[in-house]
Amino acid sequence: MSVKECDHHKGKKKKIFRRIFWGIIFFLFIILLTILIVWAILRPTKPTFILQDVTVYAFNATVPNLLTSNFQVTLSSRNPNDKIGVYYDRLDTYISYRSQQITLRTAIPPSYQGHKEVDVWSPFVYGTNVPVAPYNFVGLSQDQSNGNVLVDVKIDGRVRWKVGSFISGRYHIYVHCPAYITFGAQSNGISVGNNAVKYQLVQRCTVSV
Repeated sequence: MSVKECDHHKGKKKKIFRRIFWGIIFFLFIILLTILIVWAILRPTKPTFILQDVTVYAFNATVPNLLTSNFQVTLSSRNPNDKIGVYYDRLDTYISYRSQQITLRTAIPPSYQGHKEVDVWSPFVYGTNVPVAPYNFVGLSQDQSNGNVLVDVKIDGRVRWKVGSFISGRYHIYVHCPAYITFGAQSNGISVGNNAVKYQLVQRCTVSV
């Protein structure tokens, strides 16, 4: 075989490899474009969250700048999408007062939520001798003395969307649920034993994804 023939065969192989390479690129492009078009058409709507109730087992702010508390919160989540499922990979629940976290974080177990499904969780969130900023502690003590404390039940987590067999990357989800807790003569809660008081709220939450 002459040198010219060898060069001719090499050139043919290069052309075949180029065609295969560009064929694969084009195929991947079509798949990606299809996914993007389906995604744009379906446009996932973020889940809705409702704070159903809060049960207060402990709320002790007698030690300066320290708070001991124990809550059980009932939250419901609804997936409003017809054709999109939601994977809740991580959901951490905690309570804050004037933007300061006043309890530890409680993890809600990971779960999958199908189309139009509703999930309900009732985690305990608590903290023992949690440090509170002095300016916040003064406000907290005053609010408690006045018989009305506004706290925020918050969820910080990660979700993924499922469209058919396609599963998206992880997205941050942030849920904010204001809750008024009343004390003393102004309390509108229901005693459930052992100094625990349950507050029926049915409060719609703000959701950011």
